[in-house]
Amino acid sequence: MAPWWGKESHIGTPMVVKMENPNNWSMVEIESPSDEEFLNDAFLDNILKEMDAPFYAWPWEFLGSYKYALYVIFLAKDMYTRFQQDRIKDSWTLDTLKDSWILHILILSMLRLIMYQSWTSYSNMLFLTRNSRIIKKGVDFKQIDKEWHWDNFILLQAMVANLVISMFPTIGEHHVWNKSGFITTILFHIAISEPVFYTIHKCFHGDYLFSHYHFLHHSSAVPQAYTAGHATFLEHLLLMMVIGIPIIGTFLIGYGSLSLIYCYVLTFDFLRCLGHSNVEIIPYQTFEAIPFLKYIILTPTYHSLHHAEMGTNYCLFMPLFDALGNTLNRKSWKMHKRNYLNSGKNGRVPDFVFLAHAVDMSSSLHAPFVNRSAASMPYYTRFYTIPFLPVAFLVMLAMWVKSRTFLISFYHIRGRLHQTWAVPRFGFQYFLPFAAKGINKHIEEAILRANRLGVKVISLAALNKNEALNGGGTLFVNKHPNLRVRVVHGNTLTAAVILNEIPEHASEVFLTGATSKLGRAIALYLCRKKVRVLMLTLSTERFKNIQEEAPADCAKFLVQITKYQAAQNCKTWIVGKWITPREQMLAPSGTHFHQFVVPPILQFRRDCTYGDLAAMKMPDDVQGFGSCEYTMERGVVHACHAGGVVHALEGWTHHEVGAIDVNRIDLVWKAAIKHGLKPVSAHSV
Repeated sequence: MAPWWGKESHIGTPMVVKMENPNNWSMVEIESPSDEEFLNDAFLDNILKEMDAPFYAWPWEFLGSYKYALYVIFLAKDMYTRFQQDRIKDSWTLDTLKDSWILHILILSMLRLIMYQSWTSYSNMLFLTRNSRIIKKGVDFKQIDKEWHWDNFILLQAMVANLVISMFPTIGEHHVWNKSGFITTILFHIAISEPVFYTIHKCFHGDYLFSHYHFLHHSSAVPQAYTAGHATFLEHLLLMMVIGIPIIGTFLIGYGSLSLIYCYVLTFDFLRCLGHSNVEIIPYQTFEAIPFLKYIILTPTYHSLHHAEMGTNYCLFMPLFDALGNTLNRKSWKMHKRNYLNSGKNGRVPDFVFLAHAVDMSSSLHAPFVNRSAASMPYYTRFYTIPFLPVAFLVMLAMWVKSRTFLISFYHIRGRLHQTWAVPRFGFQYFLPFAAKGINKHIEEAILRANRLGVKVISLAALNKNEALNGGGTLFVNKHPNLRVRVVHGNTLTAAVILNEIPEHASEVFLTGATSKLGRAIALYLCRKKVRVLMLTLSTERFKNIQEEAPADCAKFLVQITKYQAAQNCKTWIVGKWITPREQMLAPSGTHFHQFVVPPILQFRRDCTYGDLAAMKMPDDVQGFGSCEYTMERGVVHACHAGGVVHALEGWTHHEVGAIDVNRIDLVWKAAIKHGLKPVSAHSV
């Protein structure tokens, strides 16, 4: 599976182990070359043979995302040919452009992409669909990587359609509308496409075809609209025949029209997306009122049963053919009714909640329900999101007027459900004096809601725990002393991560933001280790207060300085307050800049190294984790998020708000390591 940058990748390549029942398969995934040690050579050779099956891979797989150039070449060639021909005839007009089939195919392809993206976005709008989801698992990075080039089939069908038009130009003579054509297409679909697909699909669940081809489609644990396109080249060649028969047949008998192609193809895609959406939206009352309809329209539950129990429910869109072929799963209607009724009930209560907020307009488009693929990579401003910034701005205004905290994502760890909720506010709003009361109200409502539901721990992210806003969560704990949910700012682990990155041999450090919550904890911890801390602060009173907290024999290691020049010989800088490139120039060559400042400082010095924001990699057994947290790498979360996770896993019953307890820094660090969280010490030059 080639990732977006076009290089070959084996991430998430599914492997298959044959079982006695050809419809029951166990999936084994090789994530890295080192994992191959656990497989014997004979088994691996057999798997590689299966992966080399004829027409398994897409012919343009090596191009990655540059595959779209194939259609651009096609389009350019066709338009140039048309232009030259009409120029010779001296009759080129706008009507010529309008009647160009290749342009209509291009428009239709774009509409199809929008269709699949819209369905995938809807499926991932957990604030709307969380209780309607059929399979409760999250979509992880492995599935996202496997389905990255889900749109291959749209490119294939567009190119073949253009070839057909060029080979049979008379097909290009069309009407805009033909009522008879719609009726004919429906008949062709029912009489030919449905039974042909049913037969082919059932064959692909046989021993050989499943192990060599169809297992790829079933390797996705959680069906989504993109999953509909995730299959081998051979399967999509056959599917193209299924979708093409009604269209070509209707045109051959003279009933073809432009609107027919648009309507049939988009309806076909709509129903494929519906079946793979993993969200039950069809009311069961419809089938109780008109029983025969349940044999005409498949539901998401119906097709999800096929993915769960692969020996049944093979049909394309009409369960009638499963009934005729005796492959209809008898639980289909009962489960459909249950799933639909459950959509009106609250689902499982999370054990842990991370309460986040949007940073800015651009980063708000990094949410999984906006673009699943982009959200699975670290955030940066992507050029194709720029046109959507006005939309993000309007959404921000709407949320400012009326909104509530909503669910963004979830994952599981050791049987516990962890969710991320978002306060409907953007970063700049936290610095508006008149907005503070409203923001605190949202945070308070989220805490009280978590308390009512039975959530064990709620962790405050970024500006939600700002000292000036609510005292690092102290405001809410004092106001509601009987809270059962534990409120956590997670900064104890943040301090631990920063401190464990400092070299053991360091005897002196320079600290900016020295009197902040984190700065205070770092200074007090280091002075106990007999490390001299140069604390940059103009407030002697605040410095003295911190110095008085230090043990008597350690206070001398805390030194107040008021100018950056005092640190010009110190090679370990801990940056808790933003510093300019000019101020960075005062550091000696070879300095490493540790930092806990948001946004991170500019990496100006080529002769120095820079640390990233404090973060930790989640345990290996985390499940359903499929989105990156802001600029963090895959599987990595901010230390405050990790701190809340540790609090929940340890079952601690105290609140972690206000000032950091320096005595707990080592305890929290050891607990994090014990639970499988790993430090992320990424140093960049």
